[in-house]
Amino acid sequence: MESHGAGLRRVFLLAFCVAGIWAAYIYQGVLQETVSTKRFGADKERFEHLAFLNLAQNVVCLIWSFLMIKIWSNGGNGGAPWWSYWSAGITNSIGPAMGIEALKYISYPAQVLAKSSKMIPVMLMGALVYGIRYSFQEYLCTLLVAGGVSTFALLKTSSKTINKLANPNAPLGYGLCFLNLAFDGFTNATQDSLTARYPKTNAWNIMLGMNLWGTIYNMVFMFGWSNAIGYDAIRFCQQHPEAAWDIFLFCLCGAVGQNFIFLTISRFGSLTNTTITTTRKFVSIVVSSLLSGNPLSKQQWGSVVMVFSGLSYQIYLKWKKLQRIQKKRKFT
Repeated sequence: MESHGAGLRRVFLLAFCVAGIWAAYIYQGVLQETVSTKRFGADKERFEHLAFLNLAQNVVCLIWSFLMIKIWSNGGNGGAPWWSYWSAGITNSIGPAMGIEALKYISYPAQVLAKSSKMIPVMLMGALVYGIRYSFQEYLCTLLVAGGVSTFALLKTSSKTINKLANPNAPLGYGLCFLNLAFDGFTNATQDSLTARYPKTNAWNIMLGMNLWGTIYNMVFMFGWSNAIGYDAIRFCQQHPEAAWDIFLFCLCGAVGQNFIFLTISRFGSLTNTTITTTRKFVSIVVSSLLSGNPLSKQQWGSVVMVFSGLSYQIYLKWKKLQRIQKKRKFT
């Protein structure tokens, strides 16, 4: 009876994590698309300085992680020192800024699809630089994702979606997304290196260190000289409080979403978290298509299904691999 109750609590906790991740990041996607495409005020001005979202996100997450460390982690002693995140902070500042800037040139569904193809540069680097051999199934996953993204990019986008973009330019938009993935790859590798060198480093330490350096770099970029774009962004928010509120909610969703991701990984593992975040991306595209007026053709929906079929198959392969490892541990 006790084990049944524990199992039920685990199911409710998982449902809570799924609801939290989906709600935070789907709403954040809606806000991101709103800020990048909406025309504010009587003069119908666009918010052109999308890189400012990156700085705002850094500041909110820095404060959030500092509070979490003070409340839950006994001050966070024993983790990687704050200065060790300086290099990852550079790529973590440039990469997401490129991903956000891409929304000037391609639609939100296109951006989500492009950023879902992280496995492509990872496998290319692994095979060409490090000589890693991948299985046929892994290549099949990559082929499905690459084929889906490429087909989506080549298909004609509806005029309604194009009219919402600031400067429609598909090659530039997709190029920025793939550069975002490349910088993310370096950021993830540096974070892995730091956690290996400093085993007591927890998720809040990483969040604090990354956002501290991100805040420093972005503050210099945004406000480092008299005509820097940060001043224009602040003036725009003062003139259009609605935009400022959307930006604040965007940042808050990111911080809350990080909480649920950390909780999911600590209680259920990274594979469960990957499954939840992958399905969330698919739902984000559906929400964008239905609520934000980004209609997709049947062919484009076919491309979306192709990409997420590849991602789902990759998750299944990881699950099978995990099962084999667990079986070996039982017999040793």
